[in-house]
Amino acid sequence: MSEDTLNVMDEESRSLTDAPADLPADLPTDSRADVPDGSLDPLTDRLRDEAGAAGEAECARLAATADREELARVLVEPGRPLWARELAAFRLGCAGDRRAFEALVLLLNHRDPERCVRAAHALAELRDPRTPRAAAALATNPLRSAYALHSVRLLTALRAPESAPALIATLEGLLAPGGPHWRVALACVEGLGQLGDDRARPVLESALPHPRLSGAAAQALGRLPLAGDPTTTP
Repeated sequence: MSEDTLNVMDEESRSLTDAPADLPADLPTDSRADVPDGSLDPLTDRLRDEAGAAGEAECARLAATADREELARVLVEPGRPLWARELAAFRLGCAGDRRAFEALVLLLNHRDPERCVRAAHALAELRDPRTPRAAAALATNPLRSAYALHSVRLLTALRAPESAPALIATLEGLLAPGGPHWRVALACVEGLGQLGDDRARPVLESALPHPRLSGAAAQALGRLPLAGDPTTTP
C-alpha cells in the first residue's frame, strides 16, 4: 500500500475515528481478550440495535444476502450509515473480497473497541498482503495510541515481517513512566513474546521495571531464542 493511500485513508478516517474530548485516555479492554470467531449473529444483533426500527429490515437483508456486488456498493454509496458499511465490510472481508480492505482498516482504528475487534477478525480472514503494513502504520502512529490495541493484536496474529518491528516501535513509545496506554503496551509485550523475535530483547528488558508490564515482559523474554541459537532472527 502506498504512502499516498495511507494519507488519504487517514483523512477519511477522521469522520469515523476522531474521539470526543472527554474520551478516556485508554480503552477499558483486557489486552488478553480473545478475538471472536466469524459468527455473524452477535454482530447482526448489535448493528440491528444501532440501526433502530427504521433500519432493522435493511440490516437483516444485508446480513442474509449472497450478492457481493450489493455489499460492495454499500461501501461506496453516499449516505450509507456506518452500521451498514461495517456489516458489508465484515461480510466481504470474511469472504476474502479485497474490496473490503480500506473500510476494514478504517474500522480497525475506530474508537469503538467492538468495531476494532470485528475489523481485525475480518482482516485476518481477508489475507490481503497490504494488511500488515496498514496495521503497522496504525499501531505506530503516536497520535492514535489509544486505539492501537487491536492493530497490535492483529500484527501478532499475522506474524508478518512487519509485525515485530512495529510492536517494538510501538512499545518503545509507550514506556514513559505513568504512560496512560498501558493496555496497548501490555499487548505489545505479550505479542513480542509470541513472535519470539530476539530483536525485541532490549525493549522487553526496558519494560521489566514497569509494574503492569513486568510479569509479561519476563515471560516474553523467556520465550526468546537463547544467544547463539541459530534460529535467532538476525
